Amino acid sequence: MNDAFCRHTEVVFDQSAGDTICSECSLVLESYSIDETSEWRNFANESGDTDPVRVGGPTNPLLADFGLTTVIAKSNGDFLSSSLGRRQNRGSNPDRWLIGAFKTIATMADRLDLVATIKDRAKEIYKRVEDQKSSRGRNQDALLAACLFIACRQEEKPRTVIEICSVANGVTMKKFCRAKKHIDKQLGLETGQSVPGDFMRRFCSYLGMTNQTVKAAQESVKKSEEFDIRRSPISVAAAVIYIITQLSDEKKLLRDISVATGVAEGTIRNSYKDLHPHLSKIIPAWYAKEEDLKNIQSP
Repeated sequence: MNDAFCRHTEVVFDQSAGDTICSECSLVLESYSIDETSEWRNFANESGDTDPVRVGGPTNPLLADFGLTTVIAKSNGDFLSSSLGRRQNRGSNPDRWLIGAFKTIATMADRLDLVATIKDRAKEIYKRVEDQKSSRGRNQDALLAACLFIACRQEEKPRTVIEICSVANGVTMKKFCRAKKHIDKQLGLETGQSVPGDFMRRFCSYLGMTNQTVKAAQESVKKSEEFDIRRSPISVAAAVIYIITQLSDEKKLLRDISVATGVAEGTIRNSYKDLHPHLSKIIPAWYAKEEDLKNIQSP
């Protein structure tokens, strides 16, 4: 019946028929559902192989063969299979370096808990650099780290240079900056400058701050951008967090803020001194009064 409908919400899925059925009136709400999971059957040549999956990984449009390859298994005593296997292993794979680079990008992204869209964007950027044949003779780990950094900025989920370098196999700041400059020039990218507000919510989350203090910190750091504070964005963010927490009941130690933001304690102190003359214009009036601002202890 085309005009059939069901008012119930309790449904069951019939695995054998692939139908979604109402448990109250038995109306078939959806039929012939497709099971897109792996087919768990064992087709291994050797009895000792207990892996039942028979499907490969997902296709990758960035690779020449979309990541689809055929591996010839070697069985005992089979001269033909063994010979073909050796010949296949000797064959050159044009995507071998790309596959290795993509794995490295994925590993770095996983260490930073980055989402899949950022991983894919970083891989795409690296593929564009490789297509221009401009990466030869350069530090590959630094290039991959720079690609991930740029991808984070383009996806509006920025990470600091310190965070990126910390997962980039010992890449120094100097090598990273050189690699990023090279990529920007080759691809004509303009990632722009970061602002303190880009990092505020994440830093506050690391410190376990309440919603009210997070809101005050975000408003304060936004106001601070109107003044000529010649400090790095993360240094300003760290100093604002210190000020906001000192005005609340959830005061944070300077060393805890330093660990959460990756900014040295001395740098936070200097940033605080630069912000101090502007506190009455930076801190929201609903959060603190001018009398409270005078009682803030210098870090």
